[in-house]
Amino acid sequence: MSATVPTAAADDRIAELRGQIDACDTEIIALVQRRLAVSQEIGELRRTAGGTRLSLAREQRVIARFQDALGPEGAALGMVLLRQGRGRL
Repeated sequence: MSATVPTAAADDRIAELRGQIDACDTEIIALVQRRLAVSQEIGELRRTAGGTRLSLAREQRVIARFQDALGPEGAALGMVLLRQGRGRL
């Protein structure tokens, strides 16, 4: 079995696609930062009002939404985002 050497056209396309990934990553980071700020504000409002800092039912809905959209690994991503916003339990 011989290895194929990428052509210049393939290299150019790979560079273009990596640029798209970098742009997606920039958007994802900005959205995660926004989500964290909103989540932290909700947690502060809940604490100020005398409530708990989290709602397990809400967290289960978030995890289910990520899993439905992205599969099993989506649930893990949803959990990471929840932890980022509220901290570890």
